[in-house]
Amino acid sequence: MRTLIVGIGALGGTIATRAVSAGMPVWLATRTGESARALRASGLRVSGVGGTAAAASVQAAVVADYRDQHFDLILLATKAHEALEIAPFLSTLLTPGGTLLCIQNGGVSQILSDRLGTLVLGGVSNLGATMIEPGVYEQRNAGHLLIGEIAGGLSERTTRVAETLRRAIETRVTPNLRGAVWAKLLLNCSVTTIGAVAARTMRQYMTSSTGREVFRKIYDETLSVALASGTRPERMIVEPIPPRDDYDGWILQIIDSYGDVKPSMLQDFERGRRTEIDFINGYVAQLGRRLGVPVPMNAAMTELVHRIEHGEVRPDPARLDDLLAGPLPIST
Repeated sequence: MRTLIVGIGALGGTIATRAVSAGMPVWLATRTGESARALRASGLRVSGVGGTAAAASVQAAVVADYRDQHFDLILLATKAHEALEIAPFLSTLLTPGGTLLCIQNGGVSQILSDRLGTLVLGGVSNLGATMIEPGVYEQRNAGHLLIGEIAGGLSERTTRVAETLRRAIETRVTPNLRGAVWAKLLLNCSVTTIGAVAARTMRQYMTSSTGREVFRKIYDETLSVALASGTRPERMIVEPIPPRDDYDGWILQIIDSYGDVKPSMLQDFERGRRTEIDFINGYVAQLGRRLGVPVPMNAAMTELVHRIEHGEVRPDPARLDDLLAGPLPIST
């Protein structure tokens, strides 16, 4: 299956490295010509969980340079806002019957399905990875891709795509993609975003009572919105509804998988890049208001992340105290 991977950041780069190393027919699409040239010169390599893999020679170019080529599968691994912008062009690069697989957070796959139709396949990832530098990645957990039809149910297409991608990374199929998306949102809204604004890993911020309280409040709000929307989140790392009799054990399961992963949103802050907050906590806050579910912590987190993006405040453990203090001026 001739495959184009668009977006060679932490997630896309890790998958791309393992795919090329496994001998898959893979092409890479980057944001700039400079990035493409650097990857062609340096190749790719990944270490960490899953073992070491390297690809000395890669085929990389800016997206526009593929205008005269066609692919059976396009794996869209960019940030959410970039995915919405570039997907219409990518749809013109597909072979008849080809698939555009979106693995962004939040409702991106549903939005693109509404715009582009059945060529869109949805996916979520619980793969923890870090880009050390362009072309060099570290896989931080034994995660996997979960893919499915936007409308739900199983299909021959999802099976075929999963079989192709398993040569590079563990890939599973779900008949309940919407439930899988919400399972990932629960972790993004709590694990990822809290770690980003605190500049800490989950293992670090959960050692404080403040970190534990912010986690519980945001997770509970997000779960309430998911259930109010008529969705039952799927099990991903843990059961989505925390057990009443062993909450601490449930938390430890999440920490075992994500506790030492540097939040991707924190990497966005460090690089001065726009985050996906509007598709994560912002999405939950917007939907919660529409459904009449109280979402004060998700709304406050969204506002805080935007203030960090604009340089008004910086990521720091004190941000968690600010969140619990309520809508007060946030200290720098």
